[in-house]
Amino acid sequence: MDYKDKIMRRSHGGNYYDPLPSSSSYGGEFIETENDDLTEQLKDKVNTLKSLSIDIGAEVKYQDRLLRDMDHDFETTGGFLSNTLGRVTKLSRNSGGYNMLYLILFSLAVFFVLYIFLKLK
Repeated sequence: MDYKDKIMRRSHGGNYYDPLPSSSSYGGEFIETENDDLTEQLKDKVNTLKSLSIDIGAEVKYQDRLLRDMDHDFETTGGFLSNTLGRVTKLSRNSGGYNMLYLILFSLAVFFVLYIFLKLK
């Protein structure tokens, strides 16, 4: 291998390759065509990623709105339940406990009737 061959060869990871000839017009046109094709493929991929990210953003906004609505509903329900529990506790303290006993007996009777109804069905 002489000096000119050493200059013309390029080393990449221990493997030698010859550079593409730049003087031929066919090689330049081929490279230009290949670059144009790769550029178009890259544009298509970028557009796909752009539309995908827009769709993801819209979905995130929708899910965020749903979560805020659920949070509001849970807050409202929690307030309603705490008020109801406070009233039941106040009622049980004021009436000497008889109303609470009646409520428990009524609940047991309802569950018993439902149990029998479902067994016969």
